[in-house]
Amino acid sequence: MQIKLNELAALRALGHPAGITSVCSAHPIVLRAALRHGRDHSSTVLIEATCNQVNHLGGYTGMTPADFAALVLRIAKEEGCPENLIVLGGDHLGPNPWRDRAAEEAIAEAERMVAAYVDAGFRKIHLDASMGCMGEPAALDDETTAHRAARLAAVAETSARWAGGAMPVYVIGTEVPPPGGADHALTTIEPTAASAARRTIDVHRRIFAEAGLTEAFARAIGLVVQPGVEFGNHNVIRYDRSKIDALKQVLEDEPQFVFEAHSTDYQGTGPLTALVEDGFPILKVGPELTFVLREALYGLDLIASDLVPDYGERPLYAAMEALMLAHREHWSRHYHGTEGEQRWLRHYSLSDRIRYYWTAEQAQSAVARLCDALAGKFVPLPLFWQHMPAAERFSDRPLDPEEVLIWRVTKSLAEYHAACGGAR
Repeated sequence: MQIKLNELAALRALGHPAGITSVCSAHPIVLRAALRHGRDHSSTVLIEATCNQVNHLGGYTGMTPADFAALVLRIAKEEGCPENLIVLGGDHLGPNPWRDRAAEEAIAEAERMVAAYVDAGFRKIHLDASMGCMGEPAALDDETTAHRAARLAAVAETSARWAGGAMPVYVIGTEVPPPGGADHALTTIEPTAASAARRTIDVHRRIFAEAGLTEAFARAIGLVVQPGVEFGNHNVIRYDRSKIDALKQVLEDEPQFVFEAHSTDYQGTGPLTALVEDGFPILKVGPELTFVLREALYGLDLIASDLVPDYGERPLYAAMEALMLAHREHWSRHYHGTEGEQRWLRHYSLSDRIRYYWTAEQAQSAVARLCDALAGKFVPLPLFWQHMPAAERFSDRPLDPEEVLIWRVTKSLAEYHAACGGAR
């Protein structure tokens, strides 16, 4: 069922909570799986890009917002997913990519980025100006954050009026886990204090009004808070609804809002369902989807090693290891321990920092070689039982490796769909 973002609070108030999965990935296979799933279920496909990943200067993917939007729409057309099901969102839009610069320079870049997002058709905008710039504290106070968020909202409003179509909806608040997960084993995560959530809303409401942005604030639908969920390199902290009674009361007093839950990866359907029921209907997922994609690729790599005589011994794994050792910038600050520990973290960490490498030519060549080696092959059932037991349906018939990859990503998306009300 298609659900609009501005319906979430009303559905909760009526006692019929429903959710939307926010797919935070730029990988074409993940995007294809999400769009195909949305097509098959006639459900909203919310796809978000982050400020570091996609921005007006290219981001680490090399894509501008217009490039990213074009990629999504091209895949949607190929999959027959109606455009009216698709919502594009910008996540953590603010000065974060330029926080090593003076504040005014960084905010000016953020303004240009927000304009580029809105011009490209992104209409869900997470305003995040909480991080300090050069010479400032790492985390800013609510007043400074709200003033900078209002500046960005003003740019978004102007750009939307020029572009035409729907006006943006906004998400405010920034109390989120570290992007991509924590770097260490975790024991517990404390939810956001209700008083902090109330203050965030109050300060933003006042400062937006002072800036003449009352109409824009009326379209603020979500508040980012920490529900007490997180994943690190090694483990997952699952949702404990008993800890958020006070936080839930904020939504009773602020019926305009729902909560947005970041880093919900690896929670599973039960905790995700509880999150939706408790006022967290926007469930953001990213690393889990590329983690299971990598899982499937490595499973096929093992199958090809056993099945195809001239394929070699796990060449995809070897190519990714060589690539990550040659370019350490995406993992070296996050993976610690002995050489052996760092090696398994490079490939299997839940934070999945290997996802930054799939666009490299060396990685794409290795994936293409794997898919070519298995395309059309009849894979015996015992090989699937050995390396990918849950994929036994693909045995003993001509194999399409991409269908295996999409199937594995869709398994995770289906858990989110069920939690959001899609299977009830």
